[in-house]
Amino acid sequence: MNIAGSVRAGRKTLNYRGPISVASVRRRYWFSPHSLKSLSCVVGITAWLLTGCADSPPEPPAPVGSTTSAEGQQQAPAANTSPSSESEKSSAAVEAPVEFKPLTLSAIETPAASATADATGLSADDQIRTIISRLQPLQILLGQWRGTTRREFENFKAVDNHEWVWDLRTNPSQPALVIRSDKSPYLRAGRLTWDTQQSRFVLSATDGEGKERRLTGDFSEAPHEVTGSDDKQHRVFRLELNEERAGQEGEQWQLAFAQQENNRYLLELGKRRGMATFSRYDTVSTQREGTSFALSDTGYAERTCIISEGLGTTELTWKGRSYWVCCSGCKAAFEEDPERWIALAAERSRENP
Repeated sequence: MNIAGSVRAGRKTLNYRGPISVASVRRRYWFSPHSLKSLSCVVGITAWLLTGCADSPPEPPAPVGSTTSAEGQQQAPAANTSPSSESEKSSAAVEAPVEFKPLTLSAIETPAASATADATGLSADDQIRTIISRLQPLQILLGQWRGTTRREFENFKAVDNHEWVWDLRTNPSQPALVIRSDKSPYLRAGRLTWDTQQSRFVLSATDGEGKERRLTGDFSEAPHEVTGSDDKQHRVFRLELNEERAGQEGEQWQLAFAQQENNRYLLELGKRRGMATFSRYDTVSTQREGTSFALSDTGYAERTCIISEGLGTTELTWKGRSYWVCCSGCKAAFEEDPERWIALAAERSRENP
């Protein structure tokens, strides 16, 4: 084996280049038997390191007990060097601790591997329950409605028929209330849900011209019940949503759902440019069609929707038992996976006996 460098044996530094063996070194330099044994160990370790077992390029072997003059000339070993002391020094050099760098997996980790399904830390079922809970005050919107604009279009007020239902199938992890209208000039379709990360309502809407808009916001008037002229409890609230936009240019919409009583709400449309105040563009007066919806002071008892906890309007049967749902959306979701919704309802009952 050819090496170049210096090796220390006893108190002597060997500067050497070319083939190396114990015999060749012994012919050139004088060593005691114990020193040769130490040198053999050092040469073996040096060869092992040179073959690539270290993490970085090998450095010249550590000195093993000799000195070098300021001019770089070799000095003879001291006459009083004992074999035992030389053996102890050699053993210390051989037993020097070797530092190994631990292997880590950080280089192969990906964001998806360490990220949770939901940044809030909610489990899938907890997220569903949270969203449904946030949307429950808006369940008064469920059903079929007829809307009439105040603004005229070609000398006529626009009239549309629309329906609100639960949607628990399009995106099972993100329940929503959805609206479908036949002729609305402002809200032809929409999906209203709760963003658990941003803690706000989100409406993904399509207007009468087919343009998609994303609006976010919260209640400007919290839901509460009032006693109407019919001596019944009516829910009122105002949900205000502003359109998201890039920068301050272009037109921005504001939609507000103002629930007046159980069977009537207003859809208010405001518009603005830049940072000006929103100005009212139109108001759609909406009246419920069909059966009147009334709140109850004592709950809905057995007619509680198993999914939304709203007033059940349709009775379904599963394994000999009856369950109620409040709309066609909940009906479709229950029929698709009844065991899941029954289990969620049972867990809800245990948490809120």
